[in-house]
Amino acid sequence: MKSPNVSRRTFIKRAGALATLAGLSSCQFPGQPTVRVRPLAATRLGPNDRPGIALIGCGSRGTGDAQSAAAWGDIVAVCDVDSKQAAAAVEKLAVDGRKPVVYSDFRRVLECSDVHVLINGTPDHWHTLVNLGAALAGKDVYAEKPLTLTIDEGRRLVTAVQRSGIILQTGTQQRSSPRFRQACEWVRNGRIGKLKSADVWLPAGLREGPFKSAAVPPNLNWDFWLGQTPNVPYVPERCHKTFRFWYDYSGGTMTDWGAHHNDIAYWAIGELAPRTVESRVLVQPIPGGYNTFSEYEVNYTYASGVRLNIHTTRDDSIYGSKVKPDGQRNGIRFEGTGGWIWVNRDEIKASDPAMLKQALPEGAERLYVSNNHMENFFDCVRSRKAPICDVETGHRSATMCHLGAISMRTGRALTWDAAQEKFVGEFAREANAHVARELRAPYDYSFVS
Repeated sequence: MKSPNVSRRTFIKRAGALATLAGLSSCQFPGQPTVRVRPLAATRLGPNDRPGIALIGCGSRGTGDAQSAAAWGDIVAVCDVDSKQAAAAVEKLAVDGRKPVVYSDFRRVLECSDVHVLINGTPDHWHTLVNLGAALAGKDVYAEKPLTLTIDEGRRLVTAVQRSGIILQTGTQQRSSPRFRQACEWVRNGRIGKLKSADVWLPAGLREGPFKSAAVPPNLNWDFWLGQTPNVPYVPERCHKTFRFWYDYSGGTMTDWGAHHNDIAYWAIGELAPRTVESRVLVQPIPGGYNTFSEYEVNYTYASGVRLNIHTTRDDSIYGSKVKPDGQRNGIRFEGTGGWIWVNRDEIKASDPAMLKQALPEGAERLYVSNNHMENFFDCVRSRKAPICDVETGHRSATMCHLGAISMRTGRALTWDAAQEKFVGEFAREANAHVARELRAPYDYSFVS
């Protein structure tokens, strides 16, 4: 009997159905296309369903996020361009002998019908393309911070997420800390009088080099890791944990820790964006080494007259013994006409300690309440309500960090138009050149379209 003429699309759909009936992920079926197929939207969950979760970017932060997410869903896939990182994540995320399926191209994960949620733990320069792919595929995403590498990426992502209707939570988890929320509510409600200024201390970055190139490890797809950025020889210090100290891939501590502390200052001040920004670089990078600035000051002024001042500190920071304590902890200090509040991850203090024990009156301005960032995300996955740090919030928060980085990179005092999302006035042309970046083919926006 002559075989019927079955189209490739029909075959793929049937293959997916057969795999589902067999209890397998549709992405494990050999008939699936490898890449370049427009992703299919995941089915919406019922109230008692556990979502299928995929981790993309299996470094320590991404794996930690996935371990947290496993309380609300099942880890069915992991993806990384470094096979060793993927293998390590599999062992940590296996449950009762059931191991997630491993992929090396995140676009394959976007095709999986049993994946409802993505944990995006990639390096910063990959955040946007993965998140855009999630929007196209109709998959909700917990997106590590900073949300974007450039301001232009942020506006593109806001548009895509709002059009798609997916839930995106930016991983600025300090917003889900009662301590930080209390500080912001006290500032917003005038407990320290009229706000005059906020001072943020961020950990100093690494200043090392020069570095030598090396042979690419056999477990790493270096071209894919580089993605949209310039094609350069492999240097171990460019990759994995220290990627954040290169402007091609991140923005130094200004966007790393700044995505946390600057975000809290943004939350408390309550204005869309500063009007002006200026900066002073205190230490220049070593030629041939990390090129983000390690020690600096950045000063913003808002339309209301509030000043936001960013400082670096050689605190006992996350960057380990290479950054020595100097007595100033990283954190945020709000100064008003009637007192001050200091807050970081360890403590909250005030010029008048009694104010911290006094409840706000009825009718006071209240902020979004979340006491667990990952739980808030999954609650919103089910309810379809906006999470505490949705895409617009994440974009505006990241923009503030990018403005400081652009001022440092240009050495200019700049004026920002938040409505148009561009620099205006003197030096605007020079500064606007940093609002977007050129993307290396084939890893441009068509990569996920």
